Amino acid sequence: MIPAEVAPDSLRVSRVLTATEAEGPGRRTAIWVQGCTIRCRGCFNPHMWAADGATVVPVREWTASLLDAARAARVEGITLLGGEPFEQAAPLAYVASAAREQGVSVMTFTGYEYRDLLAWSDTRADIRALLENTDLLADGPYEADNLDPTRPWIGSTNQQLRALTGRYRHLDFVTTPDRLEIRVDADGSVAVNGWQALDALDELLEGLGTRADRPRTR
Repeated sequence: MIPAEVAPDSLRVSRVLTATEAEGPGRRTAIWVQGCTIRCRGCFNPHMWAADGATVVPVREWTASLLDAARAARVEGITLLGGEPFEQAAPLAYVASAAREQGVSVMTFTGYEYRDLLAWSDTRADIRALLENTDLLADGPYEADNLDPTRPWIGSTNQQLRALTGRYRHLDFVTTPDRLEIRVDADGSVAVNGWQALDALDELLEGLGTRADRPRTR
């Protein structure tokens, strides 16, 4: 349970994807939140930097529906990413706590470093609650000049994968393969998730249309 002083109300959500196997261990529901002030150069999701453009949801009702769908899809966990989850730590602490109460694991991505989050958690109950309800943490800013070709889910060598509970301490974070998922909807729209360098992604998607976050060139 989260502490009483953490009182979530609404959450800015950019995207939800159920039954993905590219955003953490096993089959997961991935939740991309909207808004990030870190803004790493080469970020995979620059369209999620601004707070504007989100779907604003009531946390309690939305979380109940999310977990119902997760159970129906037989996922083992949820993954929080974005955007920057710790910039909406209070509502996401509620989401994470509710998930773990139902036996659903929680992975959280952050561009902040773990040591800073721990320091801030001394005076920020919301940050402390999200950390306490996270099983697997991927922390650190993305460094486009230091790509990591070996470990799954993260992009650069400075970033760390930390098992904060016993749930994923058995995992091998070196030989676990990385994945990229591409979905083509009936209307022809293409959605991508998982990890890949931007140049390689552009080459892969060449001829399928212009990425929504980049202007069309002539």
